[in-house]
Amino acid sequence: MTLLITVFATIICTVLWYKNAPDDCMKISVLCFMYGGASLMWLVDAIFEYTEMGGDFFTPALEDMINDSFLGFSVVALGLVVWLFILIVKDPKGIVRAALLKKL
Repeated sequence: MTLLITVFATIICTVLWYKNAPDDCMKISVLCFMYGGASLMWLVDAIFEYTEMGGDFFTPALEDMINDSFLGFSVVALGLVVWLFILIVKDPKGIVRAALLKKL
């Protein structure tokens, strides 16, 4: 489930990035790289787990699926938090800077 969740996140981010490709002011490419790296990591993990488990790999227990889903959503959420932090630090539209200068 972790692989599926991160692959879907990668696909969604890539489509959004490609739609706005010339102007990447929202730094969506960072999300694409983070989710793409996570998808690659889970793919390698799935390959090694399949070589160890064989056919049992395709019949996971319900508890394992729930744990994997929680881990996948946690990875996506953490990626969004990192992306928001980068977005606030870079401040491509100058909104944070304007809000800080307005208070001073």
